[in-house]
Amino acid sequence: MKIKTGDNVKVISGSKEMKGKTGKVIQVIYNEKNQQTYIVLEGVNIRKKHIRPHGGHAGQVIELPGPIHVSNVMMIDPKAGTPTRVGFQIEGKTKKRIAKKSKEFID
Repeated sequence: MKIKTGDNVKVISGSKEMKGKTGKVIQVIYNEKNQQTYIVLEGVNIRKKHIRPHGGHAGQVIELPGPIHVSNVMMIDPKAGTPTRVGFQIEGKTKKRIAKKSKEFID
């Protein structure tokens, strides 16, 4: 997987509210039924969830981040701070992710 939890990414396509925002990846979701990958970003694609009152607790509205398809985001280059594609390079016996723009290792 090219994007993992904890990476900083930028939204490159989607609605006007989301496009151009950057955020940290909270969760990566793989849907086996349709073989699609979604990610959840901090502070991006905020949804409101209404909770009914029950058991003596008051009802409330909670804001939660919603999932975004992985094709709508790009990794942010750690050196330049601009969106970049991600590649792989084998160093010794380990396979590492690399930023295509700056040729710098991501992890």
